Amino acid sequence: MMTYELAAIFLGSALRLAAPLLLAATGELVSQKSGVLNTSVEGMMLTGAFLSAYGSWLTGSPTLGLLIAMIGIIPLSLLQAFLSITLRSNQLVTGIGINILALGGTTLAYREIFGARSNMIVPGLDKWTPFGLGHGTLIGDTIFNQVWLVYLGLVILILTGIILRYTTLGIAINAVGTAPRAVDQSGLSVAKIRYGAVLFSGIMSAAAGSLISIGDIHTFTEGMTNGIGFLVIAAIIFGNWKIGRTTLACLLFGAASSLQFQLPLLNIHVPTALLIVLPYLLALLAVAGLIGRQTAPTALTQPYQRS
Repeated sequence: MMTYELAAIFLGSALRLAAPLLLAATGELVSQKSGVLNTSVEGMMLTGAFLSAYGSWLTGSPTLGLLIAMIGIIPLSLLQAFLSITLRSNQLVTGIGINILALGGTTLAYREIFGARSNMIVPGLDKWTPFGLGHGTLIGDTIFNQVWLVYLGLVILILTGIILRYTTLGIAINAVGTAPRAVDQSGLSVAKIRYGAVLFSGIMSAAAGSLISIGDIHTFTEGMTNGIGFLVIAAIIFGNWKIGRTTLACLLFGAASSLQFQLPLLNIHVPTALLIVLPYLLALLAVAGLIGRQTAPTALTQPYQRS
C-alpha cells in the first residue's frame, strides 16, 4: 500500500533521477533547435562526470570540480561543432565517434590516475531545501532536499524557455533550425549561432554528468552515465521539440527509473531487469513514433553551405 511517506520518497527519487536528464535536455534542445543533432551528449555527460570528480578530488571543492567540468568540456564541444558545422560531416557518425572517444578517454584517465580497482570518494555538492518548501518536514526533507545544482538547472531551464520564445536570440536559433538560408540572407551568421548552441549543449551536458558523479554518488565509475545521454535525445523527440513537453518527458523517465526502488517497498515483485529497462522502453516508443506525431526542425541534421 502506498503510504504518505512512500509517496514522498517516490517523488523525491523521481526528481533526483530526472534532474540530469533535465539539465542535458535543456542544452540538447537548443542545439537541435539550431539544426545540430548533438548525438555526443552521452560522451559529453561522461566526460563532465569524470572531470568534475577529478576536479573535486584535486581541489577539495565540488564547486570548483563542477567549474572544471564545464570549462573542460569546451574542447570536446568545439570538436563536435567543427566536424558537424564547418566540415559538414554526418552528425550521427561524428556523435558516435566522440562518444567512443569519451568512453575510452575517461576510462584510461581514471585508471591512470586512480588505478583500476579504486573506490575513491570525492567531496560532493551540498543539498539544500529552498525557503518556504517545508524545511524540517517530511515533504521538505524527502522531495525538496536536493543538490543545489538541481534548482540552478530548473532556473536555467525556465530562462531558456523564455529566451527561445520571446527574445531575438531565440527567434534566430529557431530560424536557423528551420530556414538557415533566410537567416544567412538577413546578415546573421548561421555558423556562429550553431557553434554557440552546440557549446551551450556541451556545458549543460557536463553539468548533468557532474550531477551524477559529485551530486549523487560522490565518486566516478567507468561508463557511469549508462546511456542517459540517449534518453535525453529520446525525451526531446517525446516532447516534440517543445521545452514544456520535454520537461514532462524527463520527469516521466525519472519516475520510471525510480520504480525499481519503489516497487519492492510496496511488496510488488517485478523482475529488476524489466524495471531497469522501462525508461529505455519508453524511449524506444518515442523514437519509433508510436507516441503521437513528431515535428522536428526542418533543417535538423542538415549542414548549411552558402551557394
